[in-house]
Amino acid sequence: MHSDIVISQSDGRPMYLQIMEQVKQRVAVGEWSPGEEIPSIRQLAMALRVSVITIKRAYLELEREGVIVTQHGKGSMIAPNPDLSARLYDEEFSEHLEKVAQLGELLGLSSEEIARRTKDALNRLNEARLTKENV
Repeated sequence: MHSDIVISQSDGRPMYLQIMEQVKQRVAVGEWSPGEEIPSIRQLAMALRVSVITIKRAYLELEREGVIVTQHGKGSMIAPNPDLSARLYDEEFSEHLEKVAQLGELLGLSSEEIARRTKDALNRLNEARLTKENV
């Protein structure tokens, strides 16, 4: 059972969104493989001590997005979609960009300064990668 999902009561987002995000992250990084069974709605509700309705909503949304598939009598599993990781990374990237923009605005940075800092971070990442490859 995947009991490593954690719900935060202090997080302002609904619990079903927290569950969805954690499932997507695990799929995106390959922690959960295509075809791998996931806990039943009741099992996960009991493990997380949340309503069955909360888990059902998360699973329905995950199924609608193509992250999981549910077969009557067999339960739910990670969808066998090889392009899933790229799509999930793109969604996560967009979320991070939104946060960067919000933080930049809070700091009073111009869009040019935010873009410059983002480009600098990418350059540092590429330099570190090249250094690692040459070692």
